[in-house]
Amino acid sequence: MFLVAYFIISMTVLSVCAISTNGALDAGGAYYMISRALGPEFGGSLGVMFFLANVCSSALYILGLVEAIVATFGLPEDGVSPAGSLQVLPAGYWWSLLYATGILLLCLLVCLVGAEIYAKASFIIFLVVMLVLATIFISFFAVRPRTILLPAAPPILNGTGPQPPTMANFTGFKLNTLLGNLDADYAVDYTTGTMMSFATVFAVMFNGCTGIMAGSNMSGDLKNPSYSIPRGTITAVIFTFIIYNLLSLMVACSCDRILLQRDYSFLRDINVWNPLVTVGVYSSTMSAAMSNLIGASRILYALARDDLFGTVLSPAKKTSGNGNPWVSVLLSWFLVQLVLFTGKLNTIASIVTIFFLLVYAAVDLACLALEWASAPNFRPTFRYFTWHTCVLGIVGCAVMMFLINSIYASASIAFMLLLLLLIHYLSPTSSWGYISQALIFHQVRKYLLMLDVRKDHVKFWRPQVLLMVSNPRSSVGLITFINDIKKSGLYVLGHVQLGDLDTLPSDPLQCRYDSWLSLVDHLNIKAFVNLTLADSVRHGVQHLLFISGLGGMRPNTLVLGFYDDCTPKDKLTDPALADATVPTQDPEDERPPYHFPALRVSIDGKEEGNGENGKVMGPQEYVAVIADAMKMMKNVALARYFHQFDRASTISSSPGKGALYVDVWPVNLLRPDSSSYVDTCSLFLLQLACVLNMVRAWRHARLRLFLCVEEGRSLRGSEGKLGQLLKELRIKANVYTVPWDQQVALHWQRQGEAGKRRPSRQSRREEEGLGKKGLFEEEEGDADYVNSFPSNATRLSDEYLSAVNRLILEQAHPPPAVRFLYLPRPPADTRRYTAYLRQLELLTKDLGPTLLIHGVTPVLTTDL
Repeated sequence: MFLVAYFIISMTVLSVCAISTNGALDAGGAYYMISRALGPEFGGSLGVMFFLANVCSSALYILGLVEAIVATFGLPEDGVSPAGSLQVLPAGYWWSLLYATGILLLCLLVCLVGAEIYAKASFIIFLVVMLVLATIFISFFAVRPRTILLPAAPPILNGTGPQPPTMANFTGFKLNTLLGNLDADYAVDYTTGTMMSFATVFAVMFNGCTGIMAGSNMSGDLKNPSYSIPRGTITAVIFTFIIYNLLSLMVACSCDRILLQRDYSFLRDINVWNPLVTVGVYSSTMSAAMSNLIGASRILYALARDDLFGTVLSPAKKTSGNGNPWVSVLLSWFLVQLVLFTGKLNTIASIVTIFFLLVYAAVDLACLALEWASAPNFRPTFRYFTWHTCVLGIVGCAVMMFLINSIYASASIAFMLLLLLLIHYLSPTSSWGYISQALIFHQVRKYLLMLDVRKDHVKFWRPQVLLMVSNPRSSVGLITFINDIKKSGLYVLGHVQLGDLDTLPSDPLQCRYDSWLSLVDHLNIKAFVNLTLADSVRHGVQHLLFISGLGGMRPNTLVLGFYDDCTPKDKLTDPALADATVPTQDPEDERPPYHFPALRVSIDGKEEGNGENGKVMGPQEYVAVIADAMKMMKNVALARYFHQFDRASTISSSPGKGALYVDVWPVNLLRPDSSSYVDTCSLFLLQLACVLNMVRAWRHARLRLFLCVEEGRSLRGSEGKLGQLLKELRIKANVYTVPWDQQVALHWQRQGEAGKRRPSRQSRREEEGLGKKGLFEEEEGDADYVNSFPSNATRLSDEYLSAVNRLILEQAHPPPAVRFLYLPRPPADTRRYTAYLRQLELLTKDLGPTLLIHGVTPVLTTDL
């Protein structure tokens, strides 16, 4: 038992020494170490457990002292004290409780005076205990063998077997006596009447080893805890281990088994001067009780000072003039008094031991986490530990907890987890540093290195989105929608701040990260934030596309807000946000926490920037950004009218009020002379719509796929073939054919006015050099044919675009929550960028939330 106990303790002590020599320690001992290493959740929950362990341990020692007092001075069972005997104290539950209360009051008085008087009292007790130990060891050699009268058997044991003996022998050192004591031969517990075992006896015995943490509990009162704790604790472990084992060996060689089982005061009976042992027992138990009481008060004080439980523990922060937390001492005293009502020493012992083992395991875990995190600042001066010692300590504690009592152990862990969740959700963010962040960094770096872009496969493609945001306050609808469509992929909020670092005294972006991260937390989205400083928006977007992400986690899709004249509107109108402010260096400059300078128009309506109408970039630069992204092989999406999109009302309006619809138009509406539905871009539209439909909040939405056809000219069975393709791609959607002869006629009428005839689709393909093929077959060069912008900017009239716009609106019964439209490539001639943007504007006018999407990479496969 001593080997197991001291193995566990030694592993923990090595961890304690490592943590205590890695920086300055404050009040709280093991709680302070755990909380600063593992964070407030683990630290707070285990701090409460450690506090309760010390409270119960103090009650345990007091009950043990009362038991010793009653054994010496208590009246016999018949209530008659022998003549000249000191056995005058009444016995019984309530009398024992009264004695325990008196002893606890004495401990309280010492602790209220302060740590200084406690230290002096402890030193005096230490000298007394050392003197008693010296006389005990001498007595084994000086006292001759004798017969000792055994005390009466406890009432709980009466009638459980044959009449117990009344006499036992102190034999002196004899081999037969040692051999007779080697076997376990456990007996019935005198307090509970249950048969004892290795685990139950270990639970009682282990409490005699927990005092080695008393020094660390006093960390706030030590002059140099980083120096004193390792030396004092290691010395205590070595010294007590030697004393315990020497004492056990000498007792086993000289005392009958029955003497050890029945007479717990046998050391007094064989001592050269009997009263001296009594004084030693009383002194050591009183010292242990005070040590745990003052340790509990210091842990409670540390918990209160860290504000982990809000105002519940705020009174415990109060201290006296000399810094003694007297309120914490009183609260600890009150809880110890409550524990004393149990009156069963061995029952308390099991609970206390499990609590201590749980805390010791946490200390080992804290040291292990610091070691595994490989943080450069973890460099303790005490180096006699490895991660192996931490793991052995954790395993040893866990095994013994469940061996002692699996029910108590499970309940303790459940209670700890409950406290952990409570603190996680209720406590404020701490500035201690979180070991979890260091461990996550360590693991993420390792796995990012393993994520090989050369092993990417279309089967495992997912959207990885860079969303460019100018004014976050007016872009809430788009930000939340893209969070749904990312499908567990990378999501980056990008922002370009115009400026030149050469002309600025410092980086203006650093102070803005907190506001962006606060926005991410408030919207409850899973996104990163990437800000950049550039001389133009176009260059800034290029920077972000080049550098955003790491390794295999890089954006493959760029999302931009549409370039139009819609005035930004503040979507963060929560009154709770309006009252909060973010302190700045200038006390008079207090900004709302989600106030961001806009790229185009600020919240108060004042224009910003140097561009036309307050915009910081013109239509030419905007289309150039789209073209740049496509050159870099990034998919592009343009989002229009998402200031009208409210996620909560959209997804909650469906139940009971009709279905929720997502409309997909997978044809290039700017190329009425081509109607391929299966090029890369069309399939990309289908994939994104399917991804959206897979999100939990959008699973009840219905996909509507609109197939534009010309009567008499569309291939027969195109609807069926498209349905078959959707089936092969495992996409569930309703396909609708939409005749658009009138719209196409408007287009060719304009071309006829220009002196051109309307060629057949096949002849157009032959002129383009594409050859003959079916609707659902692709050949090299087909994507360029379909995706390209019309070769003549005058080919698409405003009448045609308005007619197509009306056609889309006419199919909206009931209106969809969002539309996905085909986005063609920008023209190669940069002079036609403005015409390209105008055509997109006319096409999407008044359509509601709409995504214009262009895909450049294959994202669908029918392979297993």
